[in-house]
Amino acid sequence: MHGISCSSVAGAWLCQHSGMLLYLVPSMAMAVLMHILSRASPAFFIFLASGTICHELAHFFVGLVTNAQPVGLTIIPKRNGNTWRLGEVRLNNLRWYNAAPAALAPLGLLAIPIAVAWYRTRFASWHFAPLDVGLTFLLGPLFLSFWPSPVDWKLALRSWPYLLVIACGAGAYAWLKHPGFHL
Repeated sequence: MHGISCSSVAGAWLCQHSGMLLYLVPSMAMAVLMHILSRASPAFFIFLASGTICHELAHFFVGLVTNAQPVGLTIIPKRNGNTWRLGEVRLNNLRWYNAAPAALAPLGLLAIPIAVAWYRTRFASWHFAPLDVGLTFLLGPLFLSFWPSPVDWKLALRSWPYLLVIACGAGAYAWLKHPGFHL
């Protein structure tokens, strides 16, 4: 009788990185728990603070590097109708070339948990240690804060010329690699 191998159920990439993915499960579960608790009681709102700080700092630093000229940063929550605005970065020089990088900068926060998971699981004999419990509490908020807000997505649309470059690049790739696309 033959056993079922990982690659027969999942792809090779998934099997190769299963340790990293398994390492991140507690942090993702912590993110879900933090989200539920923060909605249940304002006392748990503090769980969102570290994620908000990272989110806004990502906008700020990428805005600084791309010459979007950040002029203000706040992480004080404000009620905005029925929702809360947890933070804000004001940018003075938002143009087509820097709008998408500055507005979508929080997506880069995912690199932190991935890097930590890679570092902690890079040896075949890894196991959870007390340090990993603390890292779970630190990484959880990053899973809550990496997604850009609706306002961020609207600001990123100012970089629509990038879409033309991506479309042309995809078309050239398809033309060169797949003969079926030739007319």
